[in-house]
Amino acid sequence: MAVGDRTPRAWAAGGPFHVSPLRFGPAVVRKDMGQRCDDVPLELRVPMSKLRLVQGGMAETRLGEQILRRGPEAAMARLEAAAWHGRPSMSVVGLDHAGVVSAACFAHLGFRVVGVDVCAEKVAHVAAGRSPVAEDRVDTFLSAGVGCGLVRATQNLVAAVLETDITFICLGLETQPDGSCDLGPLLRAARAIGQALSMKSSYHVIVLRCRLPPGTTLGVVACEIQRASGRMLGPDFGVGFSPVLMREGTAVADFFDPRKIVVGAFDQHVRTMVGSIFASIDAKLVVTTIEAAEMVRLVDSAWRATKVAFGNEVGRLCKALDIDSHDVMEILADDPQCDLPCADLKPGFALGGSLQSEDVRAVGRLAHEHGVSVPMIDALPVSNARHVDHALRLLEPFRDLRLGFLGLTFEPGVRDLAGSPVLDLMAALQARDVAMKAYDGGLPAGTDLERHTDQVRRAVPRQSRLIDILDHLLTDDADELLGWADVLVVCHATSETRGLVDRRKNGCHVLDLGRLHKVLPAGSAYQGIAW
Repeated sequence: MAVGDRTPRAWAAGGPFHVSPLRFGPAVVRKDMGQRCDDVPLELRVPMSKLRLVQGGMAETRLGEQILRRGPEAAMARLEAAAWHGRPSMSVVGLDHAGVVSAACFAHLGFRVVGVDVCAEKVAHVAAGRSPVAEDRVDTFLSAGVGCGLVRATQNLVAAVLETDITFICLGLETQPDGSCDLGPLLRAARAIGQALSMKSSYHVIVLRCRLPPGTTLGVVACEIQRASGRMLGPDFGVGFSPVLMREGTAVADFFDPRKIVVGAFDQHVRTMVGSIFASIDAKLVVTTIEAAEMVRLVDSAWRATKVAFGNEVGRLCKALDIDSHDVMEILADDPQCDLPCADLKPGFALGGSLQSEDVRAVGRLAHEHGVSVPMIDALPVSNARHVDHALRLLEPFRDLRLGFLGLTFEPGVRDLAGSPVLDLMAALQARDVAMKAYDGGLPAGTDLERHTDQVRRAVPRQSRLIDILDHLLTDDADELLGWADVLVVCHATSETRGLVDRRKNGCHVLDLGRLHKVLPAGSAYQGIAW
């Protein structure tokens, strides 16, 4: 029978799915030898260990980075030279930020990649060698990969699994209002993977890379694949979890130069296969249990939020004492016993990014479900909100003037508006009837912008009223905003923003949320949020 004859319509055509959203807490997994949970053997034989794989792959990667700067043709030649049939081929499910960046970077390392998504628009972008997300170098990697046959995209997940050796699931799972995770899309993908495995005789590995409650990979996804395929976990297929630790805006750099790569593996076969893929990257490979790797994904975000909250609270105190908070934090980070990146400690605006805030909420919810008191983690969203309130107080003297915002997303070069604290600040000003306009050269226009604003409307209801008029507040003419605004609110510390601020009209005030200058300009018309 042809593959297409047995392909589920939802994945083949990107049609609607009729599985109710499911909410799971941490799965209870039976690990005792010889016992099964829903017919899936879940013996865990992976010891806690740390491996360091330093092979020749990184030298090749660095050479490729140098070749890439000479143009797409050189990048394509490098890919053709790097590809070899002994490498496992991979399917990447979910062409949002994590999936697209992973697919592009793996292809740049010479792996054959099939991107999969139910969204026809995302598939068309990747198939044409264009990135649906804004990340430096991803377009070039995809274009080169498509050009030499290493990258293609499809809506047919079953066919993608049948022609590849390993599947990375990078689905973006929405968070419900109560903080739980909607596992509906993940379960639908697991069933399609299971149907593919029922037609496949060779061993296949599935690695999850999305945010999940600990226990979901084994207790939910593996069980669903087992039921749909009629195959056994272990002898017939393997599962693992490898958290995505890439930041939006610097994802490619984070992919090729990570501080660590964490892999939770079901057994030695999965550990070996996934380890061989990541061996091309010169980084410490930490192999652990699947549940520990799932937890790392959440805790990593909570730890970064903790550092940002600490830095911003110190910044507010330093501002009240007329002390440069960046000087203080640079001295603190310079302590070798501190071992903390200075960038996370330097005060700036509030922590942004939808995934960061969702992860922090997920950790708190997980603790409460198990009766664990976590007052510090519970306080992180409160501390972040206080920093937005602090910016609002600094703008209070200008409420009767016209405010121009330079940057809307939570970081420069990011298209995702969800989770931007700038929108929280603007929504609070809108409630006070403050006149505002905004410029962000990195935001898409037309339907792309509508897709992002719709996402914000669903994820952050308190910003809905602002989102309804956002297209009227946005201007694509920076000079128009400079001529109109009496106060500039700097949200992105970029060279473009620096040039715009330097060209502001006489008498225009500036509130700097991003620290444009190491040495602050003199005069009362220019001030920083925490310095």
